[in-house]
Amino acid sequence: LDFKKQTNKAANALRSLGIKKGERVFILADRIPELYFAVFGTLKIGAITAPLFSAFGPEPIRERVSRAEGCTIITTPKLLPKVNEIRAQLPSLRHVIVIAHREGKPVAAGDVAWSDIVGPASEEFEIEPTGPDDWSIMHFTSGTTGLPKGAAHVHNAIVGHYATGKYVLDFHEDDIYWCTADPGWVTGTSYGMFAPFSNGVTSLIDEGGFGARRWFENIQKHKVTVWYTAPTAIRLLMKAGTDIPKSFDLSSLRYAMSVGEPLNPECVVWGIEAFGLPFHDNWWQTETGSIMCANYPSMPIRPGSMGRPFPGVDVTIVDEQGVEIAEPMVEGALVCKPGWPSMFRTYWNDEERYDSRFKNGWYYTGDKAKRDADGYIWFVGRDDDVINTSGHLVSPFEVESVMIEHPAVAEAGVIGKPDAIAMEVVKAFVTLNDGFEKTDALLRDLNRHARARLGPAVAPREIEVIDILPKTRSGKIMRRLLKARELGLPEGDTSTLEED
Repeated sequence: LDFKKQTNKAANALRSLGIKKGERVFILADRIPELYFAVFGTLKIGAITAPLFSAFGPEPIRERVSRAEGCTIITTPKLLPKVNEIRAQLPSLRHVIVIAHREGKPVAAGDVAWSDIVGPASEEFEIEPTGPDDWSIMHFTSGTTGLPKGAAHVHNAIVGHYATGKYVLDFHEDDIYWCTADPGWVTGTSYGMFAPFSNGVTSLIDEGGFGARRWFENIQKHKVTVWYTAPTAIRLLMKAGTDIPKSFDLSSLRYAMSVGEPLNPECVVWGIEAFGLPFHDNWWQTETGSIMCANYPSMPIRPGSMGRPFPGVDVTIVDEQGVEIAEPMVEGALVCKPGWPSMFRTYWNDEERYDSRFKNGWYYTGDKAKRDADGYIWFVGRDDDVINTSGHLVSPFEVESVMIEHPAVAEAGVIGKPDAIAMEVVKAFVTLNDGFEKTDALLRDLNRHARARLGPAVAPREIEVIDILPKTRSGKIMRRLLKARELGLPEGDTSTLEED
């Protein structure tokens, strides 16, 4: 299929329905070709594209479409029942387009069949004129508290996508690139679509779910050269061992990266042991739109660090008064100077919340970090994640990294638990690798390991073995939810909670 012609057909089809520049078009679909045609077709008519994670239930879909006053939902017969359940609660919704031809199913009266409007549409299209500051895409962030926020970006963001694709992902024209992120999340669009397409790179789109053997088979079969994935996936691959990757020919792979949450140093080392390449961590957010800090291919990796700021981007650490911290390895707020091309320009219909993220001339990311003498930035935790125990500020990520060094531990989530004397004590929740069982002897060994690696002031006071850690659908451990469950508090918004 010719991508330009197919996206032109999609654009003509959407315009025929009267969808106008600036209106919001939501796309609820698995990773099928029509999803990509719909995203770029929407952009070509000047409307705002808003991909949704296909595993969302009806309520998170309703919340997002309602908040953005979406006019159209493009979906598939498999996912349509979720839309049917909430469409009466969406007064702005004018069109439901169903990509039904793949499944050979009829489309209900009142809905629009994708094939009926796209099939006969012209392959020629005159793109709607858009300026660099016109709206292009909206992604909803999971957040740590409150309702999801619709972070809206503009067309100028493509400058950031192109530049970081070229210099962080190290794209070459002959690369075969695989980004494992779902298009319903910002990584799946910024680096699953915009960065590779703007750099002229061939992308692998995998419709299947996670499977260690199948993933490495993908790399071997399609001769993937650049691979962008997430720490959760890497830890699952680690759990499967090194025998599987070593059974495949992965010699095509020259560069591997990770994003989505801090990358434990053990994951970096495992990549070298498993297939001879380290994973390069980088940092950015839904709000930043593109990579802001990275371990570049041209510089030494410091495992556990998010790397250095991207050239032209001002990222630094400030104290409580908003003054830049010059001393190395002093913790503060991670901030960015506004003005980079892919910066979000609003939280849709929530300008007050947007304005609250900016003060003292900086965008406050909500992350805590520190910077070493060589300019590498080290993630400490979210503002509301950092644990203060007896005056010691403890990074949950640091404790989690040490816990998963133990051979019995698959994953770890760490919170601060209120304490009358210490203010907070550290509590670790862990899941176990196959072949290990929860016993008193194991808990004692985990305690010894943590105290030996972290010291008694930082090591968890409590360790609890659980079956599964609560995570967002994008793979981030929900420490907020762990804490709420531990303390018997309201769980708040769980629309992005990964299903057990």
